[in-house]
Amino acid sequence: MLEQSVRNGRRTSLTGLLLALGDRCLVLPNVAVAELIGYQVGTPAEQQPAWMLGWIDWRNQRLPLLSFEAACGGSVKVGERARIVVLNALGSSRQRFIALLVQGIPRSCKLDSQLNYVDVPLAPLELAAVQVGDQVAKVPDLPALERLLEDAGLV
Repeated sequence: MLEQSVRNGRRTSLTGLLLALGDRCLVLPNVAVAELIGYQVGTPAEQQPAWMLGWIDWRNQRLPLLSFEAACGGSVKVGERARIVVLNALGSSRQRFIALLVQGIPRSCKLDSQLNYVDVPLAPLELAAVQVGDQVAKVPDLPALERLLEDAGLV
């Protein structure tokens, strides 16, 4: 939820979520996340790419379940603390929600206009790396993730 701190008519901070993955941490504004649910194995899709973990049912909807690490060229990791974060799609496709595999419960954090960017290598679906407390977190390119689904013919 956006903080009501206002400077010159602008919001100066928002609440973010740190999403632990198998090999990195992502940071998103909390409004990007619709819900956190328990892990479930997806129903396989025909000829699905390695990053597509299948389809899951959520609130009477069929959602694609993705591995961000695999979509960035890494491997799929399903740990003992695996969960699924349901993301709000940004509207460029017909898909309203996307399910993303995470490793544990997201943590809340404050994000402000003074984010410290970190100069580290970025994967194809990452826009930036930022320092959040004592952790480096990657900012995912959500529109590119949606395009990945469209390009694969999954939505």
